[in-house]
Amino acid sequence: MSAPRKKGRVYGVGLGPGDPELMSVKADRLLRAAKHVAFFRKAGRAGRARKIVDGMLRPDAVEFAMEYPVTTEIPLSDPRYNEVLSGFYAEVTAHLCKLTAGGEDVVVLCEGDPFFYGSFMHLYERLKDRCEVQVVPAITGMSAAWTATGTPITWGDDVLSVVMGTLDEDTLRDAMARADALVVMKIGRNLTKVRRALQAAGKAERAVLVQYAAMEGQSVCALSDHGGETLPYFSIIVVHGQGRRP
Repeated sequence: MSAPRKKGRVYGVGLGPGDPELMSVKADRLLRAAKHVAFFRKAGRAGRARKIVDGMLRPDAVEFAMEYPVTTEIPLSDPRYNEVLSGFYAEVTAHLCKLTAGGEDVVVLCEGDPFFYGSFMHLYERLKDRCEVQVVPAITGMSAAWTATGTPITWGDDVLSVVMGTLDEDTLRDAMARADALVVMKIGRNLTKVRRALQAAGKAERAVLVQYAAMEGQSVCALSDHGGETLPYFSIIVVHGQGRRP
């Protein structure tokens, strides 16, 4: 009697902020050995995560592009947004579970760290009770951003806060005012609101804008020197702490 077939595993592999040389050794090893590789992307796009690993996958790797059904077409406040995305994650989860039930391992590519504001988190919550999942952590985009500024982000007892530009202006202002050091993400079309909140919190003069940290086209400048009203997705604003030093 033959032994029962061993089930496969899903690996949520953090790729880091964009430079392949900043991946962990474990991430590199799993990627190069993977037979099945899944990654998120917008419809019609190659996908940023997939671009990061160009030339690293084995020639016979089976790729599974998980294409978002919506991105900004429906407002976040519209109930249809969560409904459509929930259906999408359910379909993807079913496909990955089918592969693991057949004994196949699957590497899911994750920009940055899988557990830090990434799409993989939504898969993980659906997968963890249905199949074996292992998460491979990575350097976050915000870490690459403050490193690109050439200045430490925190000193001594500084309190670091990470806030989203999608928050309402009052919440943004209050969070910014309480923090010693600050990272602002998900800015995009919220830049004007973020500027006002930084000004009200007394941090606008110290705000530094980093675009495409650790990627091709990286740029760093004082936020006050940027005249636009919007920013690309891979943009982060950093305010360095000024805490205790020996």
